[in-house]
Amino acid sequence: MKLPAWIATLFSALAAALLPACDVVNLPRLEPGVTTQAEVRSRMGEPGFVHHDPDGSVTWEYSRQPAGKVCYMIRFDSRDIVTAVDQVLTPAGFARALPGLSQDEVRRLYGQPAKKQVFRNLGEEIWEWHVEGQIATEETYFSVHFDLADGRLRKAGLRVQHVS
Repeated sequence: MKLPAWIATLFSALAAALLPACDVVNLPRLEPGVTTQAEVRSRMGEPGFVHHDPDGSVTWEYSRQPAGKVCYMIRFDSRDIVTAVDQVLTPAGFARALPGLSQDEVRRLYGQPAKKQVFRNLGEEIWEWHVEGQIATEETYFSVHFDLADGRLRKAGLRVQHVS
């Protein structure tokens, strides 16, 4: 039986709204040095992306974009045990966006962006993540600008939009 489109949309919206609430319960239970991949999967679900690291470890990406304002990177050692849980969309994380990085390197740092747009007249592709801002009446986005010619990061910064 197929659900009407409005019901499917409602369930999707509810799931997006409730996922961050689940994070509040589940993240404190992920203990580096103790928690296994199987336990993370049962608490957090399937990762949005799996990054394979040169040392044999892996990092699972849990981006809450575009509805949320966070992205968790959960790293595992070669024995599939959690070594770190990081929320990467932070001012300290933004400082790592250095000119010359590739799109793959940026994705590895910040996870799936909320939005991607190509501006051919500017020769840029811009990726944005919805992030925590300072003022409740403003929406804040972290943006990175890639050169279309070589695919490398040109510049990065925050964009603040007043919400009425």
